[in-house]
Amino acid sequence: MSTIASQVILHPYVSQSLKFGSFNVGRDKLYRTVQYFSRFLAWFLLSRGKKVEAARWTALKGHLGIGRKLMRLGKPMEHLQAALRAASSTGEVGEQVTSIGRQLAYFGYLTYDAALWANAVKFIALKPSTAEEVTKTSNRFWLAGILFSITHGLLKAGRLAHDAKKLRNSETWGEKDLSDEAQREVRQLALENLRADTRYQFIIDLFDIWIPASNLGLVNVNDGIVGFAGFVSSLMGLRAQWLAINHGK
Repeated sequence: MSTIASQVILHPYVSQSLKFGSFNVGRDKLYRTVQYFSRFLAWFLLSRGKKVEAARWTALKGHLGIGRKLMRLGKPMEHLQAALRAASSTGEVGEQVTSIGRQLAYFGYLTYDAALWANAVKFIALKPSTAEEVTKTSNRFWLAGILFSITHGLLKAGRLAHDAKKLRNSETWGEKDLSDEAQREVRQLALENLRADTRYQFIIDLFDIWIPASNLGLVNVNDGIVGFAGFVSSLMGLRAQWLAINHGK
């Protein structure tokens, strides 16, 4: 019996899960996934008249949202540092500008988000009208950040496609130098990985954009669509973070 218990408790997947959960960003990805799944499920249950069951998931969604705001209290400074690093980097001007814009937008979004957390836990007391305006401003920054990210992804994808085509055209015919061929294959593989990562983030952004757009009333969609979009993007983000932490395992 103890051998079975040891095999379960010490299973590599359990160890990887613990490692994933030991990082703040890992827990945030998991909580976000559950939060938007709860939003979708609450809408689904309400649409079928199951108010008591729906209330349970609505409460979970709300508490996870507040908890995630607490976990993100230090993140505005991270985005500000990222913006400064992007400003001092070299590269394509369009990509650099959109990268700076994205980081500054997320800085604004999370700064206002921190004020909303403080109001939710009654650390500060905002008037309802003020809280509503802070919420709108937070969502405007969030939407701007996603739009900058989408634009950045399009520009980067175009540049990487051009680089890949240029690398393919540089292939020599006839007798080939093995070391040059190996280097070319390594560069080609690196480019393909970058292109895949860019496409992956672009898809996440396309799902995420519905959330602030809906919150601001720019699109008329129900909680089911918003919850589903957030759930899918959260799953994708969770998967990417899992692979990053566990080295692709």
